[in-house]
Amino acid sequence: MMKGYAEKTRAEKIIGVKKLLTTKFLPHLGYDDSDETVAKKAFFLGHMVNRLCNAALGRAAEDDRDHYGKKRLELAGVLMSNLFKQFFKIQRMTGEKILGNLAKKSDTNITLQSLFTVDTITRNMRSALATGNWPGPQKGVPARSGVAQTLNRLTFASSLSHLRRVNTPLSKKDKLAKPRQLHNTHWGMICPCETPEGAPIGLVKNLTLMAYVSVGEPASTMLKMLKNRFMIEELSRDSAPASIFGNHLI
Repeated sequence: MMKGYAEKTRAEKIIGVKKLLTTKFLPHLGYDDSDETVAKKAFFLGHMVNRLCNAALGRAAEDDRDHYGKKRLELAGVLMSNLFKQFFKIQRMTGEKILGNLAKKSDTNITLQSLFTVDTITRNMRSALATGNWPGPQKGVPARSGVAQTLNRLTFASSLSHLRRVNTPLSKKDKLAKPRQLHNTHWGMICPCETPEGAPIGLVKNLTLMAYVSVGEPASTMLKMLKNRFMIEELSRDSAPASIFGNHLI
């Protein structure tokens, strides 16, 4: 039986906290406990606190959460890879449990085939694609519905529109006006006219015909462009962590 938090020693608590900081805190900067990763996370944390204090004291303007330059798109590859990671983790945990049970029996030959269920990943991925429901990354996190959809083939225009649809991950029931309104940063990237009626109005958008999503852009190129435009002066020191740029609109 696992000991509760109150029953653990001080050394065990410190090890547990270090593990959480390594794996859960700012995971985009790394998962290992090397000095370089720790320095990156410490600098990034200090940068966030500095930005927060400047905004609270009125020295800097608050960030606009609806600015499209601060948003990233989850494409099909990212969604499928996250789905595979979740089911692979389930498969690994199941294999560990089976291995523990087999290890207790001294007369049992342990083979690789006996540790894995053949269709665990395949069955779950087929179910997710068939229903369109993506399970949450952790227990207690609600599943996302409507991720996979049947392509609309009514007309060519409807098929093209469906392929360029962008869904904002906000509850359709919340009466929030700001995320539904047009923003200056939508210019040239988001169609200002096409959006469904009713509750999802303004939350379900469509990319313009000439917009495309860049994938795999080198961080060095983006950093050079931002430095030339004097947009990252506060991150110009040599020990600053390399920025991780996700999928963004051009």
